[in-house]
Amino acid sequence: MSETPQLSSPHLDQPLRGFRIGVTAHRRAGDLIDALERRGAQVQHAPALKIAPVEDDEALRAETAAVIAAAPDIVMVTTAYGMRRWAEAADVAGQGEELLATLASSSIYVRGPKARGAVRAAGLDDDGISSDETTATLTDLVISAGVAGKTVAVQVHGYTDVAALTRLREAGATVLTVTPYRWVNAEEGDKLPQLIDAVINKEIDVLTFTSAPAVDAVLSAADALGRGEQFRAALRGIDPSAAGTSTAGIGGVVCAVVGPVTAAPLIQAGVVPLMPERFRMGALIRLVCEYLEKTGVLRAESAGSVLEVRGQSLLVNGRPVPVAPAPLQLLKLLMGAGGGVLSPSELAAGSGSLEGDHALHMTISRLRAALPDASIVETVVKRGYRLR
Repeated sequence: MSETPQLSSPHLDQPLRGFRIGVTAHRRAGDLIDALERRGAQVQHAPALKIAPVEDDEALRAETAAVIAAAPDIVMVTTAYGMRRWAEAADVAGQGEELLATLASSSIYVRGPKARGAVRAAGLDDDGISSDETTATLTDLVISAGVAGKTVAVQVHGYTDVAALTRLREAGATVLTVTPYRWVNAEEGDKLPQLIDAVINKEIDVLTFTSAPAVDAVLSAADALGRGEQFRAALRGIDPSAAGTSTAGIGGVVCAVVGPVTAAPLIQAGVVPLMPERFRMGALIRLVCEYLEKTGVLRAESAGSVLEVRGQSLLVNGRPVPVAPAPLQLLKLLMGAGGGVLSPSELAAGSGSLEGDHALHMTISRLRAALPDASIVETVVKRGYRLR
């Protein structure tokens, strides 16, 4: 067998072929799923949250009325979707003209180009834009313009940045908040528990998040199932900074997020996510493709056969070979060892789901039965197993 597994040649037409991606989004989930499937991925969708209907949002109507009454000096717009939904909800409630007149008399600051586009689509203009599309930088910009003694209205985006609001108040501002979209639990039956199980069992290669509330909801759901620690451990098993090494993708499930706001609760939980430089869904998809092509493809030669693992699929001499998730995970670990011996305890720890010698021996037997030559997986007496 070769000393270290080699990366396979790129699959340019379907770079995600063989990989399984978890999607937790509700809004725009269809766009994300279609894009991933076009690139060859299998998608497991379990929306954690959904957005409450505008018609039912009495709180938003009250917040909009408070902004109109206060006639704020400064308005901070953080998301394009939030701005559009705010205007839509105001129209539905009969507040649309008053709201636009109020905003027109305020100094508007936006978090990024998309938010600026939504402001201008409403017939308004802005007085400044953050340099890196973050709420922290937007807050810096507004404070530097002077907020002492002024009223500032902040359009928050479903995950309130408490630190930014505190900084504004400490700088002397009276702060109002408007939440154009609120999250409620998605009614999706047992989909979320199934996704959590798939992560723990390492049957998912990448778990995607497009909102911070969804991160909180999934972590909370794992806790409610009594599997919070196992779930977090599976997500902590990957260090995306190891991209480019052939074994980086076999120790756990990597999280991929659309931007720093979404990343925050994961980082707080000790999980290091992938995050694109541009906070866009398209950039996130490209990053996932690049990462998995570099780290999720293992190739080795053993007993005259060429083994290639792409995420959740196995090819032997270029032909697909059906293999269950648990045996496949053991094969990944053995391939990642580069011909070295792995002890039963190392294999059990690396699999994350095998408990006891019997379970390990049974899984090894299932792996051997799936391979064209059972001797590819060699037993080293009193030490463990390796690829021959």
